[in-house]
Amino acid sequence: MMKVREWGSYDRPLNTVDFESPAHSGTLLSGLNDLRSKGDLLDITLLAEGESFQAHRVVLASCSDYFRAMFTDAMRESRQSEICLNGVTAEGIRLLLNYAYTSRLALNLANIQDVLSAASHVQVVAVVEACSNYLQSQLDLENCVDIATIAETYSLVQLRRRVYRFISGHLQEFSMSNEFQRLAPQQLEYLLACEFPVDCPEEEVLRIVLKWLENSDVCGFTHRLSFASRLLRKIHFREIPSWKLDNLLQKVFIDQSIEKQSIYKIVIRETYRQIRIPNKIRETAFTKSHSNHLVNSRGMELAIVKVGGFSIGGITNEITYCLSKGKWRHLTSIPHVEQCNFGTAVLDNELYVVGGSFNQSLQENIHPFGFRYSPRYNKWTTIAPMQRERCRFSLNVLSGRLYAIGGSSELEEFVDGCTDQEEISACECYDPASDSWSSISPLPEGRSQHASVTWCNNANEKYIFISGGLERDLTSDAVRRYDPATDTWDVRAPMLSSRADHVMISLGHRIYVCGGWFEDADIGSRVLVDTIDAYDLTTDSWEVITRVPTPRYHAGIVEVDGKIYFIGGFHSDAMFDRDTAAIECYDVENDFWTTEEKYPQDVWEHTCVTLYIPKCRDDMEVMTTNENRR
Repeated sequence: MMKVREWGSYDRPLNTVDFESPAHSGTLLSGLNDLRSKGDLLDITLLAEGESFQAHRVVLASCSDYFRAMFTDAMRESRQSEICLNGVTAEGIRLLLNYAYTSRLALNLANIQDVLSAASHVQVVAVVEACSNYLQSQLDLENCVDIATIAETYSLVQLRRRVYRFISGHLQEFSMSNEFQRLAPQQLEYLLACEFPVDCPEEEVLRIVLKWLENSDVCGFTHRLSFASRLLRKIHFREIPSWKLDNLLQKVFIDQSIEKQSIYKIVIRETYRQIRIPNKIRETAFTKSHSNHLVNSRGMELAIVKVGGFSIGGITNEITYCLSKGKWRHLTSIPHVEQCNFGTAVLDNELYVVGGSFNQSLQENIHPFGFRYSPRYNKWTTIAPMQRERCRFSLNVLSGRLYAIGGSSELEEFVDGCTDQEEISACECYDPASDSWSSISPLPEGRSQHASVTWCNNANEKYIFISGGLERDLTSDAVRRYDPATDTWDVRAPMLSSRADHVMISLGHRIYVCGGWFEDADIGSRVLVDTIDAYDLTTDSWEVITRVPTPRYHAGIVEVDGKIYFIGGFHSDAMFDRDTAAIECYDVENDFWTTEEKYPQDVWEHTCVTLYIPKCRDDMEVMTTNENRR
């Protein structure tokens, strides 16, 4: 490759040409390897397991921190012609020398420990990393304990975390294998403490620990019992319902041997210890996980999730999240062409994005397709399409099913100049078990851009409430209630004002209506509704609760622990009269507002949900701030 300096440079003569050969490094290595094979210029001998290996000091020093320090410092070994390497195998040194002279290394399960031991001893960092990556690629339930031990022996921090994350994700299956009982007490303690997501409820985690404690084939029962208190302290007893704990203990301790009585007493003592300690975070986590059917909150943290919407760059499928008091980070993207006006819902801690519309050749296209995202596995899957395409509809979760209600569709038909109301208000229900949609009773009138929420109580009453929206392009104040038990709709007290593009939130015996707008017939423009109104289910009545400091529409509105967050959205239609990055929070119980740190970018027409996200993700990418934000 030729590099020519510009004319007029005064630090070098004119017409100076730089030459650089891409093949030089390969030629150099090949030449050094030829010298070694011919026995030329060799100046050091390495001894391992009684075998000797000749090499060049300069080659060893160039790729090994260990040899560089040895040969360049005033150490006794720097003047010796032979170096004895204790604790490494001859095979490991042979393979490491081949790498030093050829840059190539063939790793397999038969030689990996030899190579790793030698590379760690003489500090060849690149080879240590290669061994760690290789072991990660070979990880399975049959070798995970051995790989964990290797990672701990050679202080491979990243590999160790990967191993324990893998074991946690397959904990139930792993506990039934012979490998499980090979875990050292310290390894099981770390597994319980590392807080990676697990694939079973907390009562199952307890059962697994008790199973390990009872087994004395590998080491004595007394030895394992000495770790019982430390291990059981890592069990989240607050997340185990009392009746499940009782059933488990009755099954496990049906045999009242002296050994089992010792463990039983420790379990009971630890249970009461944790119950006595106030822990609002844990109680909240259990309540949330129970209501959202989260398998286990281990390694998971509740996050606010922003789905899709618009930004300065146009429509986006980006999904971002924010953990408690943290930064906004990229989570994933909807696996579809850029779209909007879709329905979003969370079922069993999986995010569903269904339907919506996209532009093609300046024409809106509405589609029926749906996608499901698992934050635990960071994976998208498709679900069966709806019976009809729809956008600007509501999607709710009730009794383990999704309900798609109302919206706009390309199937709308006009009869004598009027829209077929039954077509517009068609509703359907999705069953995840059968991956199928079925029709339910339609809304009595056409409805789009409305809000909806589910509500249930301890008496097993379950309803879906629908409010406002557009009816024949007019904003509505109407409220309807759907009873899935009878598949019927009834009328509830209307809202205090008509609204569209708003959100409903259920808290206790009340439903809160937030955001939105209505059309002022006198001035012919949109007017923001600046109040949060509450509907009392016991009295079928509404009242104003508070006024929003910065009223907005097309905002993302979500409730977390009794606080309602307004994220982004337009303050008005004016180009420069917007607050599309502002985040304001209303504390319902204490009746006060706070202003949070702004969203990193302008955003509107998005939706927000809450979702449990793994605390440890490989791609913790923090969003950058939009410098052009007004």
